[in-house]
Amino acid sequence: MTPPEAPVTDPQGRGAGSAPAVSVCPETAPAPRIDVLRKRADFLRAAAALRQGTSGFLLQARARSPEETALPGLVRIGFTCSKKVGNSVLRNRARRRLREIARLVLPGLAQPGWDYVLVGRPEATISRDFAALQADLARALRDVHSGRAQKARPRSEPAKGRRRGKG
Repeated sequence: MTPPEAPVTDPQGRGAGSAPAVSVCPETAPAPRIDVLRKRADFLRAAAALRQGTSGFLLQARARSPEETALPGLVRIGFTCSKKVGNSVLRNRARRRLREIARLVLPGLAQPGWDYVLVGRPEATISRDFAALQADLARALRDVHSGRAQKARPRSEPAKGRRRGKG
């Protein structure tokens, strides 16, 4: 008994005369590159701009000016959780959850040239359902970019002269 003939292939494993396999993807806008905010001044500028509250966190957002934008397709995001959220274990868990929802939602809804800060809420950021957190971020981003977000509260001026309560 003789074995069947094997088809003739080239070194890449393709049949003789066949075209290489090509992946066809529809042309879509490239996802913006995402960078992380690290400087306090960037967090303060975002806090002084737009804000949109959700059940699980607070979103602060601001459009960078053209002279600030070093890379035009760049989106920057920051994460913060105060001690009101809990001890360091709980704060880190809340930040990890915020980072993950940002990783999943921002590429589709974030606009290049914007800074976003996600602020964790006590108990809610940790205990809220993950799918609900994702939906919150998507809704908050849509509200910010459609103009429905609130302006930041004005900062009160510090008292001049002697400090109150000190003799």
